Amino acid sequence: MAATGDDAAAMDSISRAPAAQLAALNAAAASSSQAEAPEDVAEIPAVVPKKTSTNSDGGVETAEEAVEPAEPDINELCADMFEKMAIVLQGELTGTSEDYRLLENMNKLTSLKYMEMKDISINISRNLQDLNNKYASLQPYLDQINQIEEQVSSLEQGAYKLDAYSKKLEARFKKLEKR
Repeated sequence: MAATGDDAAAMDSISRAPAAQLAALNAAAASSSQAEAPEDVAEIPAVVPKKTSTNSDGGVETAEEAVEPAEPDINELCADMFEKMAIVLQGELTGTSEDYRLLENMNKLTSLKYMEMKDISINISRNLQDLNNKYASLQPYLDQINQIEEQVSSLEQGAYKLDAYSKKLEARFKKLEKR
């Protein structure tokens, strides 16, 4: 449904108001300072006058899209790009350098820990060798203890046999005594 009469006039005034404001802003920006950075100019789109055309819908107006202003000098853009790439690369190299520094510190700490563990294992080895030497020096005494234990065992067996024999003798003696 096409707008007619007062509605069409109201819609036309609404669509022209932002265009007029943008045109005023463009003119003010252009006249205020020609020395501003190219980024400031690039942010304000240029206003293209609105074409009015009638459509088959009964007088609906259409507007053209805003066109970007001409890009700033390519040399400035290239210089800006190279500066920003240098910053990015510097950041990446700094990060990598910090990673390698951290890895180096971790390797130093690990090396120190291994040296401590090496000292501990040397001490343990030395103490184990001392214990083995002490055990070797005690071995003759341990052998004597084993021999004494075997002799005690054989004496105990002899004592049990003697006890059994004495009980038999006692039983015979009592038997003979009763007769």
